[in-house]
Amino acid sequence: MTAAQPEGVQTSPAFTPRVFSGIQPSGGLTLGNYLGAIKRFVDMQADDFETIYCVVDLHAITAKLLEPDALRQQTRELVAGYIASGIDPTKSILFNQSQVVEHTQLAWIFNCVARVGWMKRMTQWKDKAGKNQENASLGLFAYPALMAADILLYHATHVPVGEDQKQHLELTRDIAIKFNHDYGTEFFPITEPVIEGAATRVMSLRDGSKKMSKSDPSDASRINMTDDADTIAQKVRKAKTDPDALPSEAEGLERRPEARNLVNIYAALAEQSVEAVLRDVGGKPFSEFKPMLSDLAVERLSPISGETARLMLHPDEIDAILRGGADRAREIATPILKKTYDIVGMVQG
Repeated sequence: MTAAQPEGVQTSPAFTPRVFSGIQPSGGLTLGNYLGAIKRFVDMQADDFETIYCVVDLHAITAKLLEPDALRQQTRELVAGYIASGIDPTKSILFNQSQVVEHTQLAWIFNCVARVGWMKRMTQWKDKAGKNQENASLGLFAYPALMAADILLYHATHVPVGEDQKQHLELTRDIAIKFNHDYGTEFFPITEPVIEGAATRVMSLRDGSKKMSKSDPSDASRINMTDDADTIAQKVRKAKTDPDALPSEAEGLERRPEARNLVNIYAALAEQSVEAVLRDVGGKPFSEFKPMLSDLAVERLSPISGETARLMLHPDEIDAILRGGADRAREIATPILKKTYDIVGMVQG
């Protein structure tokens, strides 16, 4: 294990330490996307990893088909948000999934490795398909096999994920293990999740038991990365809390989901531990803490929203970055897919 790797995470010496992760371009980045994913993506660029970050546009159409112009716009907005947040396309490979066809080619192999029972157990399948499973798309059902292909196509050893995606990564590991066992090989790594930080799962500002989501009908439930300073301050001021003062120790946040969420957000933005934050603010009422949180959020997010807007004025430059990233991604993906086909027994020219 290298000194720069997350504590407790091991990498097989047979594989290059490599990070892969992606976000769907489903419209509008939130504070949850930033703290739960993108901020950690940026941090991992400084570690001893090759970093590959993807806009997973194929996943974006599994639940419903989007208007083509909207999908293109949302893809570019996500790329702009990545870059504005600190993803450097010269340090990391940054591309959109659909430009590297090997993703879908490997996904078919994994469709044949994965079992139907595994897919039916996926929590997101149950949540998104609900009682209308017969009318859900086959793409939604097979989504985890494509996610496994996204990761294993690059022999990724680590994936920074939120708690809500941990089950899908466990399925990725199951697919790798079954493939390796069935073919008597150690070709695919058993990818490790990286779940760390104070706000790996940012919750709604209106309900501390629900994840912050851009699909929530209430805009007050989330902080959007494009919100201006006044909007951020208003949303934080109206965020649901309880009547008690903040505790001085983390144990005091138990059974206080809204308080825990706001303290976690502050800790993540300040790059401090929850314990350190509570040492400073313990005993304060929310009427004093909320202005501190809104000021910090504005300080951290305003430069990102401004740079995102600037980048969106130059869509051709964004498209060029994606093309270049796809070319670099394919340099890794093509030989891995070819070797996979060889292992399976596909005759190739």
